[in-house]
Amino acid sequence: QVQLVESGGGLVQAGGSLRLSCAASGRTFSSYAMGWFRQAPGKEREFVAAISWSGGSTYYADSVKGRFTMSRDNAKNTVTLQMNSLKPEDTAVYYCAADSRYFSVSPDEYDYWGQGTQVTVSS
Repeated sequence: QVQLVESGGGLVQAGGSLRLSCAASGRTFSSYAMGWFRQAPGKEREFVAAISWSGGSTYYADSVKGRFTMSRDNAKNTVTLQMNSLKPEDTAVYYCAADSRYFSVSPDEYDYWGQGTQVTVSS
């Protein structure tokens, strides 16, 4: 089992940056693909980024490609999401998730979820 705790959210002006972190517990963290999702009020949870268990492969939603970078450190059981050039439409609760198979863009494929961290981008 994997427990996930996100941190790093907050309020930032448009054009600014934030770095989200997700700390994982469990000895098998390195065997899980990881993903970041977000959910804005009144909207469905949407895929943001994912990374393979080794960190060798990443995949991004078109809406964040070129602005967000996902990485992981298996020695520290952490994944991060560096968010640059933030826009008001990036405002949402951001969740990290763990997938025991291969990384996916569908939230239904993920096995474990964190509690989320709020990101608010002001215009």
